[in-house]
Amino acid sequence: MKPVLWAQFMKDKRNPLLLLLLMAGSILATLLFTGGVHSPTTVAIFSEEENASSIEKKWEQLLNGDDAFQFIIVDPEQAREDIRAGQLDVAVKLMETDYKLIAAGKLPSVAIVQQHVDKVFQREAYGTAISAEDGSSREEFERYLKDAPFQVDVQGIDREETIEYNMTTQLLFAFTFLVSMFIAGFKVNNVMYDKISGVWNRMILSPISKTSMYSSYLLYSFLITMFQICVVLIVFKYGLNYEVGDQLWLVILIAAFFTFSMISVAMLITGFVKTPEQFLAIYPSLIPIMPLISGAYMMPGTITNPVLLFIADLFPLTHAMDAIMAVIFYNAGLQDVGMSLLVMVLIGIIAMGLGINLMERRSQ
Repeated sequence: MKPVLWAQFMKDKRNPLLLLLLMAGSILATLLFTGGVHSPTTVAIFSEEENASSIEKKWEQLLNGDDAFQFIIVDPEQAREDIRAGQLDVAVKLMETDYKLIAAGKLPSVAIVQQHVDKVFQREAYGTAISAEDGSSREEFERYLKDAPFQVDVQGIDREETIEYNMTTQLLFAFTFLVSMFIAGFKVNNVMYDKISGVWNRMILSPISKTSMYSSYLLYSFLITMFQICVVLIVFKYGLNYEVGDQLWLVILIAAFFTFSMISVAMLITGFVKTPEQFLAIYPSLIPIMPLISGAYMMPGTITNPVLLFIADLFPLTHAMDAIMAVIFYNAGLQDVGMSLLVMVLIGIIAMGLGINLMERRSQ
């Protein structure tokens, strides 16, 4: 078993370009479709009023209530120069009760910043107006709001806390698993390459059993695919600060079950073809369909057609995405995702059994 594993590793060591390109591709695709590195958008603010310092400090504290933005006080001339040079999209000129946006053009980021700033100014204006009408100070009004006679609580359907769904995280796993499916399939196809080239028949003459040979190829496919998944997740979690959840071990465990089931699916497709070239013609055409039908690129609940939902349940990707999103957003534990893991194991066992059986029948 070890010599076969070592031989597969040496193949990738001599020519690692494809593996590296696929890993880089999954990272770049995620960055491209999710808008890049997760960090607060920096927005420059300044005031040119007489009491500019107090105005800037007041609105800096109020505007920085949202984690998506980081408002920083800058020099007015420097802010205008940065906008002219294209280093800033937008800056906010503050007044006592009003503001003015300074932007280079109608960029999408300008509209988002304007929406946030407008909301903060409106909320502050309402608070000031109500406290003035009531004759109380602003501090008394804030205390009144914290202990108001009528309060509205937002609660989820099946839990106390509402969940803010992050589509970026879903796309991260969608692209990572998409690339992992290609890697798993290409490695499983090595069985077909070695059978066609005659290497498989020469190994049969050695003391190694056929079961060990299959196990070696599949184990190497599993290890190299998991290596890709783990590297990408570590890069996004610790390097790019993406939301991957606090239970990374459980996410990796789900990914391991998904990898096993996808290797089995690749083995099943290998059982239907006669040459490695046929596999390379069919497999890359089928794989991109799975994320589409599974809804990996869309918000949950977008696909409602019962036929598509039934087909999606046949793919391991559907169950892997459901389990991982439950772990990250709903803090699900191992027991909560147990059914998804069992379904992936069942798909894997059936596909693996059929695939190997078909290959052996054709060999005979």
